[in-house]
Amino acid sequence: MADWEERFGGYIERLGDVLGHADRRAPLRAYATGLLLPGERKSLEPMAARVEPFRIGAAHQSLHHFVAKAAWDDAALLAAVRDHVLPAIEERGPIRAWIVDDTGLPKKGRLSAGVARQYCGRRGKRDNCQVAVTLAVANEAASLPIAYRLYLPEGWADDPARRAMAGVPEEVAFRTKPEIALEQVGRAVADGVPRGVVATDAGYGNDTGFRDGITALDLPYVAGIQGTTGLWAPGTGPLPAKPWSGRGRPPKRLRRDEAHQPLAAAKLAVGLPASAWRRITWREGTTGALTSRFAAVRVRPAHGDTGRTEPRPGGGSWWSGPRARRNPSATGSRPCPRTPRSRSWSRPPSCAGGSSATSRS
Repeated sequence: MADWEERFGGYIERLGDVLGHADRRAPLRAYATGLLLPGERKSLEPMAARVEPFRIGAAHQSLHHFVAKAAWDDAALLAAVRDHVLPAIEERGPIRAWIVDDTGLPKKGRLSAGVARQYCGRRGKRDNCQVAVTLAVANEAASLPIAYRLYLPEGWADDPARRAMAGVPEEVAFRTKPEIALEQVGRAVADGVPRGVVATDAGYGNDTGFRDGITALDLPYVAGIQGTTGLWAPGTGPLPAKPWSGRGRPPKRLRRDEAHQPLAAAKLAVGLPASAWRRITWREGTTGALTSRFAAVRVRPAHGDTGRTEPRPGGGSWWSGPRARRNPSATGSRPCPRTPRSRSWSRPPSCAGGSSATSRS
């Protein structure tokens, strides 16, 4: 216990160095203690009651001022957490992954900044909540959040009255979640955070700009995509520019024609031969082994390629599907995956699939 208290004290002391005022150290300790103590409700009043049960009112007021009114640089505070904790994590192994994800915070009211009816991961459905875009680094032993930014829906960003009531700073404008995430990843690269494979779901991976941005940062990635995402099958790709007629400017942009079109990721998966699929067990779950069928193919992303002068670099896509079924329309009734989910990988390029992922090969 003495060792725990000493380490906790050192952690709070390190964070206190970036808060700006010495009188914020005590509220910081109380707030961190309240988060760590048992109890389902982590709002300020219940936390104050747990931390200082004999002066709940004063403790609540102090915590509220610290959280809602006191100004400090949250990026600097997260950087201090990272610098303090990351070396301890790396003692147990090198960083393997950078995880981009949403954090949903269910809310019943409508006055908290960014609250809207949107997908909430905690509830597994659309609900009234706040959503934060997060970036965490991880190895096999532990993970650590290193960036956290509240997502402000467009309805909030364009409503001056709601912004003023919630205290949203004027400089905060609407940005998509992939744009926020890409900025977080870029900042981590600039700060020299140990690199890993960027891993995310289709909410980010289906955004071509996000994938291209990760590629430009020279990071491998694994990213989910939707089954409707267009892919060029092996051996295919956009047509080169039309031959120059000698008049005007020489054409440079890639093109397609009726016979030369990409396939949706799900359709490409369904058309794979039975020999392309392998059953893989990757780990034990709470109810038994986690097993599925997978297929991998080298492909080329098709989104926006007719506006380019060079094809996107080739990459790979892999699909996972539940139990195989017979597809009556398939030649020879070969087994096909039902509503296949896709993953993809590539060298610095990007890739795609149904629910997909990409990384360096």
